[in-house]
Amino acid sequence: MARRGGRARRRRAPRARRGAAPRRAGAPPRGRGRLRSPSRGRAAGPRAPLLIGGARPRHVNEKRRGPGTVALATRVIACLDVDDGRVVKGVNFEGLSDAGDPVELARAYGEAGIDELVFLDVTASHQGRGTLIDVVERTASQVFIPLTVGGGVRSATDVSALLRAGADKVSINTAAIKNPELVTELAARFGSQCIVASVDARRTRKGEEPTESGWTVTTHGGRTATGLDAIAWAAEVAERGAGEILLNSMDADGTKAGFDAPLIAAVRKKVAVPVIASGGAGSPADLPPAVEAGADAVLCASILHFGEASVAELKDALAGAGVEVRR
Repeated sequence: MARRGGRARRRRAPRARRGAAPRRAGAPPRGRGRLRSPSRGRAAGPRAPLLIGGARPRHVNEKRRGPGTVALATRVIACLDVDDGRVVKGVNFEGLSDAGDPVELARAYGEAGIDELVFLDVTASHQGRGTLIDVVERTASQVFIPLTVGGGVRSATDVSALLRAGADKVSINTAAIKNPELVTELAARFGSQCIVASVDARRTRKGEEPTESGWTVTTHGGRTATGLDAIAWAAEVAERGAGEILLNSMDADGTKAGFDAPLIAAVRKKVAVPVIASGGAGSPADLPPAVEAGADAVLCASILHFGEASVAELKDALAGAGVEVRR
């Protein structure tokens, strides 16, 4: 017998004498004082990376195949090239045709099962202005999938404004070419998962400064060559902290002749971050070769905007080629 607080208390017999099996070495304590599982109160599994203000991505494109294995699903992304508040599409950003209202298209694609949306204000940089925030806000209010916004992004202030407007990720292009350190700054401040480096690449032309890879970085819809090697530039922005590469082939953009597989493969060899293939989608059959070349996601515009293929048909083409997709 032992006393506690002036009152007799019976000491319990050892576990073995009570007929209980001895506790194994290293077993966690039971009852009061036991350790709580860190996953208690939330779904098990790895946590998604934090976004601004502690928010998390709206979903993670992962599918479990079996115990301990995770397969990343290839993403199908719809691109909204916006000019003066309307979605437009042309060839190399010339001869633009009106494709509709970005808010209505965003809603329709979200309901159809698109994995992500990319909203690009295609004239913001050329006109020296910021992205159309009000259109971004209205677009973001209609979708519940990741939204990447780009065009006219020049500073951390611009990124903050777009994230507050509803963007999940922000794409930078021209400003990064002028000031590569901006990529480093933005990745450090907002996290790599928020920063997408857009690379508009095409093959060098006669009279232009040659590059080692044969591809050059361009601005102004592919019309102006910068002299930067596109493959080396993609590697540099990834090294500086960009979480994804939006790789747009200006040779293939709007042509519907298929993605530029050699360009995709060349970039894939140099970067470890996800690569989004853009430019050239003309039919569902064009998507599997892009993935085979190394793309983690495929971006489509015209064939969706003008009803030439549905989201389901694009995913069926990938699944039929043995590519993991979200359903």
